[in-house]
Amino acid sequence: MDIAGTARRLADEVLFPAALATDTADIVPVELLDALADARLYGLSGPTSAGGLDADFQTVCTVVETLASGCLTTTFVWVQHIGAVLAAATSENDAIAEWVAPLCRGERRAGLALGGAVPGPPLLRATEKEDGWTFTGTSPFVSGWRRIDVIHTAARSDKGRLVWAFVDARESDTLSVRRLDLVALNATATVRADFRDHAVPAGRVTSALPYREGPPPPELLRIHASMPLGVATRCCGLLGPTPSMRRSRGFAPSSIGSTRPRSRRPAARPASSRCAPRLLSPFPPAAAHSFSPNTHNGWRGRRCSGSSTRSARFRARRCSHSSGPTSHRG
Repeated sequence: MDIAGTARRLADEVLFPAALATDTADIVPVELLDALADARLYGLSGPTSAGGLDADFQTVCTVVETLASGCLTTTFVWVQHIGAVLAAATSENDAIAEWVAPLCRGERRAGLALGGAVPGPPLLRATEKEDGWTFTGTSPFVSGWRRIDVIHTAARSDKGRLVWAFVDARESDTLSVRRLDLVALNATATVRADFRDHAVPAGRVTSALPYREGPPPPELLRIHASMPLGVATRCCGLLGPTPSMRRSRGFAPSSIGSTRPRSRRPAARPASSRCAPRLLSPFPPAAAHSFSPNTHNGWRGRRCSGSSTRSARFRARRCSHSSGPTSHRG
């Protein structure tokens, strides 16, 4: 299967033609997510034995960038699922094994709640019980509500363990949500989730490991960067070649977020170096979910939308027509 080619076809023929309508909708159309499932992309990071594609890291980056170039909203909801597949596939909990294939097929679709994983005092706490755990507290951002079946949820125990578990994505006496009105990516249907002694059976726990606070690994940051880079790629494609881009011998967003050592990266292109921060600036810092580096539960990014896409196009046009290269500051 040509994974990158499939993503490119979906971005150009399915996602991009519907992008403006998607951005103004109340919630991302389920048909767009179904198209990703039909193309087996819900199993992008899953093992082939369970129907997944077992894509390597560079392929994952390429697919996320490519889909984001078609529709950032749809990609943002879908990409929450990728880490849940990895977590299920690598879990040492035997009860989780039966989740892997349905997740790979997109029959069960996962969102993400990071209340216990963000640095500082935990927003979401886990208390161990005889038959599992209870979660109490808040996860400020859960995207894809009404389009996801489960939430891959992180809560932290008083003993310093980070507990990841699959929680059903439906309201109950112990789980309530409040829809957030976002300036950008509003159609991701992002909610605040509040847990009150919410019971989590032991069979739903994907991992419970020591929590270590620290910076996220570069691979995770690269996944985060794939989405704005995808938007930038589409903007530059719509603009076409400009004098400053020709002077800089081309613009290759995929090389900006490379995790390769500096000595092995292509020589810096001054014009694209100036352009990239302006293209990415519509994406607010608070939009990115933080990850504890010890979770190894997948890759995620966060929040932006049609208004940001239009802003990025304007910025791309402005910076591409600006005067020649300036010195690059490290």
